[in-house]
Amino acid sequence: MFNSFRNWLDQRIIQRSDITLAQWEKAFVSLPLLNSLTNDEKQSLQELAILFMHRKVFEGAHGFVVTQAMALIIALQACYPILKLGLGGYDGWVSVIIYPAGFVPKRVVTDEYGVEHHVQSHLSGESWQRGPVVLAWDETEHAGIIDGHNLVIHEFAHKLDMQNGAANGFPPLHAEMKLNVWVEAFSAGYEDFQHKCSRGESIGIDCYAASSPAEYFAVLSEVFFERPDVLYQNYAEIYDQLRQYYRQDPLARLSQL
Repeated sequence: MFNSFRNWLDQRIIQRSDITLAQWEKAFVSLPLLNSLTNDEKQSLQELAILFMHRKVFEGAHGFVVTQAMALIIALQACYPILKLGLGGYDGWVSVIIYPAGFVPKRVVTDEYGVEHHVQSHLSGESWQRGPVVLAWDETEHAGIIDGHNLVIHEFAHKLDMQNGAANGFPPLHAEMKLNVWVEAFSAGYEDFQHKCSRGESIGIDCYAASSPAEYFAVLSEVFFERPDVLYQNYAEIYDQLRQYYRQDPLARLSQL
């Protein structure tokens, strides 16, 4: 009964959307990443984006004004990874905070000796467990240009990872997926990637992925959607695990273009 009511309510929200055809077209033109989607997939993505924008609050930091067009570009990219999964993966939090450019949060970090250190880091995005997603607009506006990097997908992959606790590169898997296969593929890939980065070997994947299993999952999620050919050529087993997890096959889409 509840699911039927929720579906009915979602359809009313979608039908009452004031986003025009011209606005949709402009958003899709600015995101070449979405060109390989079928018309049916684009329609599903639009509906997800409408619901996402309805459920989340978009806030500009330091007086930055977030327009509907900006929110739409973010929503389309955020919903691309969950196209076949639904919005449930983004439950439990509300805010998307947008800075005009990179930001420098001040933090207090306690080391192993109990000593507190005041640190500052230059960031373009953050995902907080049970908290907001934070994005820099200058890194978000053109994130979907197919260069192997996508800040929005990266931060929202962290949100999917956080569904079962702190981000650790191990999101909740579907019932049909095998836990040991995921662990073996990602563990072997992560170790190999760390070795490659330590030797200065470039394979088209940002070495930031070598900093932790959580970042490995997030960066490889970016590559999975942006440059699936690069991921498949280097880590076919991980590509297959992400294909099963996201229930999408970007490489197959590219072959049909």
